[in-house]
Amino acid sequence: MRTSSYWKVFGRALAPWVMAAGMAACAGDDVGDPAATPKGDDSPTVALNTTPENGRKCGAREPTELEMLAVESNLLLQNKVAPANGGTINVHVHVINKGTGLANGDVPQSQITNQISVLNAAYASGGWTFVLASVDRTTNATWYTVTPGTSAETQMKNALHQGTAADLNLYTANIGQGLLGWSTFPWDYTSNPKDDGVVILFSSLPGGTAVPYDLGDTATHEVGHWMGLYHTFQGGCSKNNDLVSDTPAEKSPAFGCPTGRNTCKGTRYPGNDPITNFMDYTDDSCMNMFTGGQFTRVQSAFTTYR
Repeated sequence: MRTSSYWKVFGRALAPWVMAAGMAACAGDDVGDPAATPKGDDSPTVALNTTPENGRKCGAREPTELEMLAVESNLLLQNKVAPANGGTINVHVHVINKGTGLANGDVPQSQITNQISVLNAAYASGGWTFVLASVDRTTNATWYTVTPGTSAETQMKNALHQGTAADLNLYTANIGQGLLGWSTFPWDYTSNPKDDGVVILFSSLPGGTAVPYDLGDTATHEVGHWMGLYHTFQGGCSKNNDLVSDTPAEKSPAFGCPTGRNTCKGTRYPGNDPITNFMDYTDDSCMNMFTGGQFTRVQSAFTTYR
């Protein structure tokens, strides 16, 4: 058992990281850059407007400062030796619909297959492979418009969740609150195993109608959280912002694809905003990378918690 003096010293070492992280993970509440490229969507099933306030939104819960401190403590203590690179993740896809046909959320197998391909392309440089293990389809009007933290979410996940902490449960539905998706974090699993997983808007799958979020990178983004990553704008203009050293600090979410955007200036914050990073809020067509530091964190979190 660690003594209280140990935690006081360790807490002081990590405090700058944690106290700087004032921006909510996945909250999507920041208005972003007023000059960012707007985006729209003509789909009747998706309410995405043309302002940054109503752009990409991720609905995972906000981690507290104490939680972030505890997580960083565990990662440092459990991973003194660098873990192996990558791994294979089995994916259980749960299609929630309100009837037959794509208009009712009953996405075809081809879109599911393409989504797995998008994940594999995004995570390949980190050594990760995603394998489609199963697909099930459920017609349930209440679950179809599920939102985070509701009884509908609990009922859906309790009924459908499969596998262990190392398996990805991916739910597709016509989710509410203007969200594109949400995810649990790796360290949530022990307290509530069946809640573990990712929920995404069905029309955000590759070839869907949630333009400009129709290339499958909503899943890429949410799986990033599931594997232990925060947003690139977590903590805003702070030295340790998202707790990954090679992602430049970013004051607020970026929308569209605002090339050259730089919201954290000065020698303390070198580099433009990481608008092409999968953990920002830009359009799918703008996102194309994770950093080496993000993959190091992913591996560490997966090793520790999954």
